[in-house]
Amino acid sequence: MSRRARPIEGVVYRGEDEAAGWFKAGAWIDMTAGDALREAARRWGPRDAIVSGGRRLSFTDFDALSERLGAALLAHGLPPGGRVMFQMGNEIETAIALFACFKAGLVPVCTVPQYGEFEMAALARASGAVAHFIQADFRASLDLTGLAARLAEAVPSLGFVMAAGARAGEGAHPMGSLIESMPIERARARLAQVPIGSEDVLKFQLSGGSTGLPKIIPRFHAEYLGHSRDWALQFGKNESSVALWSLPLVHNGGQVWALFPTVLIGRTLVLTEPDIDVIFEAISREGVTHAMSIGPIAPKILAHPAIPRERLSSLHIFGAMNRAEALEAALGIPCANVYGLTEGMVSVTSPDRPAALRHRTNGTPGTPQNELKLLQPGTEDSVAGEDIGELCFRGPSTLTGYFGDPAQTAGAMTSDGFFRTGDLFRFEAVGDDRYLVFVGRAKDNIDRGGEKFGVEDIEALIGTHPDIADGRVVAMPCPVMGERACAFLVLRPGARPPGVAELGRYLLSLGLAKFKLPERIEIIDSLPVTGVGKLDRARLRAIAAGHAGT
Repeated sequence: MSRRARPIEGVVYRGEDEAAGWFKAGAWIDMTAGDALREAARRWGPRDAIVSGGRRLSFTDFDALSERLGAALLAHGLPPGGRVMFQMGNEIETAIALFACFKAGLVPVCTVPQYGEFEMAALARASGAVAHFIQADFRASLDLTGLAARLAEAVPSLGFVMAAGARAGEGAHPMGSLIESMPIERARARLAQVPIGSEDVLKFQLSGGSTGLPKIIPRFHAEYLGHSRDWALQFGKNESSVALWSLPLVHNGGQVWALFPTVLIGRTLVLTEPDIDVIFEAISREGVTHAMSIGPIAPKILAHPAIPRERLSSLHIFGAMNRAEALEAALGIPCANVYGLTEGMVSVTSPDRPAALRHRTNGTPGTPQNELKLLQPGTEDSVAGEDIGELCFRGPSTLTGYFGDPAQTAGAMTSDGFFRTGDLFRFEAVGDDRYLVFVGRAKDNIDRGGEKFGVEDIEALIGTHPDIADGRVVAMPCPVMGERACAFLVLRPGARPPGVAELGRYLLSLGLAKFKLPERIEIIDSLPVTGVGKLDRARLRAIAAGHAGT
């Protein structure tokens, strides 16, 4: 029987038989995220759920504040099933706002504060968003209040703006005032009237794939709860664990690894800014047992002049996307390489496994029901033995379909329903297990400090510059950020080449997010092509790699 109370047009759902199979296998949890937090408050009420700086939020207060905010949002006319754009930081308020939406049947669209008007307007239209949540004091250099006002003009459906923090701005609803307006008894009664099923859409997460704008990925209550629980257990977490997260909480990693296990297994989550000394201090102060980072945190740790190893003894394991061996040598605690995609699979080597596996591989899937295979890129032909191929997976949390985009969905899946990652791996057999070993990427996207983005929208905007005849963008290796964008430009006759700063100002004026700006420019007479006349991106990447660090 379907546990779907509020279907959304444009979302691809599992069939009843498949869903029943995942429930029976224990891969899905027959509960909503809101009920999971309510149960956590009943079990662990006064215990710290989230710690951020000098603030501490108990499970009881986490539950009550999210109840009151969720009911207040409904009282102000936001409809269950409505989508809500999120531009909030790594803060307690973000966790409260997310769970307020989950309880009210609202669907967070998990954007980040760094997105500009170009990305936000396009994603708001694509998702059909009805509200915009901002952290008004996120960063002095980002005027999110002004951005919200401009977006409301460009996308009239975004007339409701909620602002956390100071400087809410005229027309925005202060988050604190919304909570204060709703007594807890009335809130619980109001939310009890909202039907939500465990197979309903939980949120819209965004893909960091190779197309220009992020694709919208529906995630569902039952599958996401099971997915989060399984990875937490594989990572060695339990009720007495303390986890640390220092990147945006709206990231898939911030929720599947950090936020949801807090609610599911009752352990404490410590939120910090991505400053290495702040992270070290928080680990020591809070007795952090589990930490993970994507993006620039690991290289910054390795570059730190005086790692306080004696203050990090509480750590059981530190996870990163790569360089686990070097991190373990620097920190003096077990480290492991991890791998994950928002489209539905994460993997890691458990902390009790040998160091060679934690360092050399990216582990095994957190959910054992995942099926894996390696294919020749662009085909459905399997590779043999330990040969390298494109990783494809299928399982209980695999993408069912990009929201409202069957064409992109078809291109991302094999004929038998495996998701194509675009990442090259080989398998390493250890007993009956096959460990994943990351080799490289087959598709064109850039991972700058953990923010993954495609290049098509950047190239389209570059093409509007009056002095540029053509332009292409590729990844350039960077020891700190992982990768940066390098633009190859073909100029119009007689045109003056723009500098990095000048091109950046032009793209920012068109609303592009700052983290996507090219950080190196190469002027070329013509773009290289392959023997069959297609753009030779491999050649551009090789040239960019040759300039890395210069």
